[in-house]
Amino acid sequence: MSLIGSDRVRAVVGLGATGLSCVRFLASKGIEFYVVDSRDNPPGLEQAKALCPERRIFTGDLSVLETLGVSELYVSPGVALKTPVLAKLAERGVAMRGDIDLFCDYVDAPFVAITGSNAKSTVTTLVALLLRACGKNAKAGGNLGLPALDLLSPDTDFYVLELSSFQLETTHALKADLACLLNVSEDHMDRYDDFYEYQRVKQKVYRGCKAAVCNKQDILTAPLLAESTPVRAFTTKSPDLKEFGMLKNGDGAWLCRGVERLYHTSQIALKGSHNHANVLASLAMLELLGIDLMSDGIAKVLGEFCGLAHRCETVRTLRNVTFINDSKGTNVGATLAALQGLGSLAKKNILLIAGGEGKGADFSALTKPVSDFVRIVYLFGKDADRIAEILPVNTQVKRFSSLDDIVLSASQEAKENDIVLFSPACASLDMYKNYEVRGEHFARLVSEL
Repeated sequence: MSLIGSDRVRAVVGLGATGLSCVRFLASKGIEFYVVDSRDNPPGLEQAKALCPERRIFTGDLSVLETLGVSELYVSPGVALKTPVLAKLAERGVAMRGDIDLFCDYVDAPFVAITGSNAKSTVTTLVALLLRACGKNAKAGGNLGLPALDLLSPDTDFYVLELSSFQLETTHALKADLACLLNVSEDHMDRYDDFYEYQRVKQKVYRGCKAAVCNKQDILTAPLLAESTPVRAFTTKSPDLKEFGMLKNGDGAWLCRGVERLYHTSQIALKGSHNHANVLASLAMLELLGIDLMSDGIAKVLGEFCGLAHRCETVRTLRNVTFINDSKGTNVGATLAALQGLGSLAKKNILLIAGGEGKGADFSALTKPVSDFVRIVYLFGKDADRIAEILPVNTQVKRFSSLDDIVLSASQEAKENDIVLFSPACASLDMYKNYEVRGEHFARLVSEL
């Protein structure tokens, strides 16, 4: 544990859930700080006023930071470090930190750091559930649920943190007991100069870690670590000796550690090859944490955990048509995984609903899976035309102005055993407050059919 010194002038930049957690934490330690937000009335402002003198709170403009003599900033994930005033202060030597850096100063129990372009919420949740099933007091949070600082308590056996690339930007000394990078595909290209910069930020999860898990099928997740650092890889193909993967034979498919069979896919509630990869990543992490993979508790969780809301969630089956809500599919990689996990070359029975705010992404990776698995594509939202440009010429494409009309049309055109997959490959902010509200809208429309 490394306690904060008192010789620095600090400011929390940006409120909201993460910024407010920094305010609460610093106030609980008796440390003086400023609060600065570019918005006039940011979320959490009233709570901040109860914890910090109003004379130290500034809203409406970040430029005030240049007048406060700050030496250390705790920057919320939603505030880009390339914001001109922050870039100028960084050049002057002002430290740009975040809530995870602050968490690392005080954490005194082992913690797992999980990132990736997709599936990190599912895997973070699953790892925590599996640890609890084995009798461990495991707390999950970070970019998911409670902010990391709100998790800190003396009775914890393990912390399991989901970390976004935005959080990793301001994390300089992570040193996780176990780090995992699940996958890397284009996301947030409106925030990064190029894909390489985004991938480099994701790789920061491995800095100083004691053990690591990576994806054998995604070379961009491979860690650059000392040979003495234990590393486990996972794959949905046949695994090598110390890897986690899939073996298929006459009695179906098995999740394995090397040649050792662990669980038959019929024992796993999560369906689809993309979800089997998530389970394998979780099992690899548990092994490195010294957990018995064949305990009754683990088997029970794997047999019951069906995934998170808005992440390939089956909403309803109507007239033998399955409607799936994957509103959390906010980037191309997520939709690609959903199509490959649910698709069947023999059937081509997916009706895909996509569109929204593309965040500058390249949609071309969807061309082949759409050609392989999709019969009709329904498009809406800001970047519908950009998605349409990359679709195969033989694919039936329909554009709509609202999700209401799309769901009605898809329900009328779907055939028996079809899958209506709502996986936008885009952010929701052009039409919705967030992906949860978008997913809830889809689920409500389906329930009303």
